[in-house]
Parts: sequence; C-alpha cells; structure tokens
Amino acid sequence: MEQSIKIAVIGGTGKAGKYLVNQLLNQGFKIKLVIRNLDYFQLQSPLIEVIQGSVSDYNVVYQLVEDCQAVVSTLGLGQPNSETSIFSQSTKNVLLAMEACNIRRYIVITGLNVDTPFDQKSPKTKFATDWMKTNYPLTTTDKQLEYNVLVNSDLDWTLVRLPLIEQTEEKRGVLVSLEDCLGDKISATDLAIFLIEQLTDRTYVRQAPFLSNS
Repeated sequence: MEQSIKIAVIGGTGKAGKYLVNQLLNQGFKIKLVIRNLDYFQLQSPLIEVIQGSVSDYNVVYQLVEDCQAVVSTLGLGQPNSETSIFSQSTKNVLLAMEACNIRRYIVITGLNVDTPFDQKSPKTKFATDWMKTNYPLTTTDKQLEYNVLVNSDLDWTLVRLPLIEQTEEKRGVLVSLEDCLGDKISATDLAIFLIEQLTDRTYVRQAPFLSNS
C-alpha cells in the first residue's frame, strides 16, 4: 500500500541502507536518495527519486530533504572512503536543511562506541568502545561530535547505536536499551524494520538507544 509520506534516505547503497531501501519500498514509501556514485545503485522503482552528490554539500542535502517528511541516515564511510568528518558534517547539513524545509523527524545510525550521559556500559561494551577509540580515533571522535550536534538541536532526532550489522533477510528478536548494548550483532533486516517504526513511534525521540539481536 502506498504511503502518504516521502522519506529522504542517506547511505542507501551501504550494508544497512540497502535493506532499509528495500523495506521502505516493500511498505510502499516514496523515497529520495542521495547517491555519490550512481554505479553503486541500479535499483529501479517509480517510488524512487535519486539526487546525485555528497552529503558534505549543503545544497545537495537541501535538494534531498525538500518535499520529504522525515530523514533516515544509514551513512557509512563509503567506497572510496569519505572524509572522516563526514558523519558530523552530514548531520549538520541535514539539520540545517530540515529546519529550512520545516521537517522535524531525523533518524540516524551510529556505532556502540558513542557515549551518552545515560550509559551504564558493560565491560564488553566498554572494551569495544575503547578498541574503536584506539583503532579508529578520527571516526570515533567524529561520531561523538555528531551526537553532540544532535543534542544541541531542537528537532526530533533518534540516534540508534549498533553492534556488528549482519547482512541477512532473517528476522530475529531485538533488544533495545538506553544504557548498554545487550547483544553482539544486529540483523540488517531487523534494523531496517526498527528504523521505519521510528517514523511514527516517539518512544526514542531525542534519545540514543542501543539496538541488537537477542
């Protein structure tokens, strides 16, 4: 059934984004995608509109979100890798464009290594966080900055923190926590379904839940 709202999608060619796009199409959503390299996107549908460019360019982001009612980002570093500041820069551009277009809802994914004042991370999650900070200091710092940018915004954001994403069609039970990551993996299909649910579910507005499989 065709939905009445249009969703702007960032990162739609990535390992999580591909599953999100498929789920949105299956549920009849009209979507706008920003694609840096069109060679990575061959999907054809009358429900899809494509904007070519980078989310580091505010004008591209404005074109993307215009006429949409919500924005969902599954942005990764991409192939070839984007600048390590791409996460905070993307979110800054998205929030600015959303305000200009009077859009309230922004849903974005990140790693479990992002910290919030509400965390009670287990030793396993703390170890994973510290490992990321040691081995990927620039992207970890930028993802933390992205969280700070969101906190200072008055829009209706949700930052979903994740363990390893498994690219599978399998649907499993999910665990959600505002304090700790309770599992080691998340099915990309379960993640996509959860992200779409957040379009109307206000439980985690202006919060950063962990999501994992049970």
